[in-house]
Amino acid sequence: MQKDFVQKHGGPAPRYTSYPTAPHFHPGIDGNVYARWLGQLTQEQTLSLYIHIPWCDRLCWFCGCNTKQTRRYEPLKTYLTALENEMETISGLIDPGCRVTALHLGGGSPTMLQPDDMLALNAMLRSRFSFDADTEISVEMDPNDLTADKYDALAEIGMSRASIGVQDFAEAVQKAINREQTFEQTRDVVEQVRARGVRSVNCDVLYGLPHQTRQSVERTISQVLSLDPDRIALFGYAHVPWMKTHQKMIDETALPDLTERFAQMNRAASALTSAGYTAIGIDHFALPGDSLAIAAASGAMRRNFQGYTSDTADALIGIGASSIGQLPQGYVQNQPSTGEYQRRANQGELPVVRGFELSTEDRIRARIIEFLMCDFAFSFATIRHEFGADAEHMLDEAEYLASCDTDGMVELIGGLFQITAKGRPFVRSVASAFDGYFGTGVARHSLAV
Repeated sequence: MQKDFVQKHGGPAPRYTSYPTAPHFHPGIDGNVYARWLGQLTQEQTLSLYIHIPWCDRLCWFCGCNTKQTRRYEPLKTYLTALENEMETISGLIDPGCRVTALHLGGGSPTMLQPDDMLALNAMLRSRFSFDADTEISVEMDPNDLTADKYDALAEIGMSRASIGVQDFAEAVQKAINREQTFEQTRDVVEQVRARGVRSVNCDVLYGLPHQTRQSVERTISQVLSLDPDRIALFGYAHVPWMKTHQKMIDETALPDLTERFAQMNRAASALTSAGYTAIGIDHFALPGDSLAIAAASGAMRRNFQGYTSDTADALIGIGASSIGQLPQGYVQNQPSTGEYQRRANQGELPVVRGFELSTEDRIRARIIEFLMCDFAFSFATIRHEFGADAEHMLDEAEYLASCDTDGMVELIGGLFQITAKGRPFVRSVASAFDGYFGTGVARHSLAV
């Protein structure tokens, strides 16, 4: 693909794990609004829970998460008390008939928790929420944190999917991002969780990191494939030092340019599909029998703050500092500061500091963008069925966009708006054309490829 084409369409764009995106949340949505929304959930509706553990025992310089480093365990013990109090407040507002169908422990590094505390957290959750027998429980894992008794505790809480951060196995790259982790460590995690019955293993790999080349990315992919993971997430490194100041530790002169990033992505994607993995959305690959691949093939895949998911719960409840929730009415986000979060949670407050209530137009745009991000297409008939006459002006926008496209990015055939094979790597840029807030405010975004 020509360099100027990549330069034209590969510029900054949102990742669209929500619409509107988080920079457009505002403080008008607070704990009182959230309490009302929680109270409007009915017993027929299902819940997905996200628990945020905002600490790591080392800070990886590439990380874009809300986390910080600690060498002491005491902050985690104190934090668990606040988590329990927030759970108590939330569960008191939700209809007890609502069932939990998915639980995700993220961070930070939830595997920093000691075994007894992991079991205690599980007990807190199950005493306050009703879990389905087959609830999927996924945990983000740092191989440097893990011990035999931690593996046993994770098995006891019912972990069914393990997500392992790999990033890159090249020593020079690992040193440049402060994430040293051997292949042998990673292989041991995969073996240990599978020995304890975990049925799905995911590995995260990054391209666009300092000192990476097409060849080094391909070597890492080859090593990851030797572990036979069920899923592989292939993310482009998001260099956003204006948001994450620790990324200033990364030598920007060692970062690959946009054209090289694009080439690294293509090299890795080709290796994964050649190995029998199905390409899903913009950055996931899964074996054909994996639940995400099945959901993608059936049109049931969704996109939320964890990225692509087969989770179809009616509401995502975020618990913990900086956690984001998604309810039928809109989005809420908790206080990011752990100290202030704990103070408010321990006082029985809902520690929400901002959010967004969706209008009808927001819902239409959100649905179109989700279709594009998941399926690279949307049907006019489906949008009309879901939104009626309210959607007509948005469909007019789609017709206009297709008629103005001179680069072969999109096409409109028989009422199906779809992104072409040429345009798929730039789907975030195409989606931004339907974003009514893109370019407004002070939001800055990472590169689209």
